[in-house]
Amino acid sequence: MIVEVCANSLESALNAQKSGADRIELCSELGVGGITPSYGLLKMARQHIAIPVHVLIRPRSGDFTYSDIEFEVMKRNIELCVELGFDGIVSGVLFADGTLDVERTKELLRISAPLKFTFHRAFDWVKNPLETLRQLEGIGVDTILTSGQQKSAFEGLDLLSELHQRTSKTTIMPGSGINPDNVHHFISGGFRAVHLSGSKFEKRIDTTPKVSMNSPSFLKDDAIAITDGSIIGRVVDSVITNSN
Repeated sequence: MIVEVCANSLESALNAQKSGADRIELCSELGVGGITPSYGLLKMARQHIAIPVHVLIRPRSGDFTYSDIEFEVMKRNIELCVELGFDGIVSGVLFADGTLDVERTKELLRISAPLKFTFHRAFDWVKNPLETLRQLEGIGVDTILTSGQQKSAFEGLDLLSELHQRTSKTTIMPGSGINPDNVHHFISGGFRAVHLSGSKFEKRIDTTPKVSMNSPSFLKDDAIAITDGSIIGRVVDSVITNSN
């Protein structure tokens, strides 16, 4: 069984490598489900990580339905990962109604070649997981990362097992909430890979900050935060008016 570790930093990736992990999914910001890591992190990972590294291509938090501009950003990031010599890409696109955007996902696969391709946990939002499995197998996705459409992979074990039994080519990789106490369920279930972060919090400052930098109002699954031009315009107009 492959143990894939979702690493949110170079330090996390190094710790996973030293501890015997088979593969890294490299990302940033685990608290929002992960987004594409920075160029600097990508470069450092190539220098210091010897085990296979798959890179998450997700331009922002929130949903998995992307504008044309966002999709172009995703493609450019994949091209960079291919150029840098990574081993795999983790990505995927849905329509607004929760169905698979086959054509855009196929385009990401095409640009990713010859890297491996994992369809990420957008799978846990699709309306018909068995039909989506068939579609993803049909376009050549190597792996599907999923919690079985539940909050944790253990809770989603029934669907995960059904997906695993129905797949002929694509690896079903359980992820979310996997730990030393429950991984044996996935081993006995015959899964070929599991995915976890294995994270813990380390306190590195001596004081409690007076003002939090976390903004819960920006964290929504069904909506994304975008700069509103009318708001900016009104502020600019006010600055100009009151500076004269």
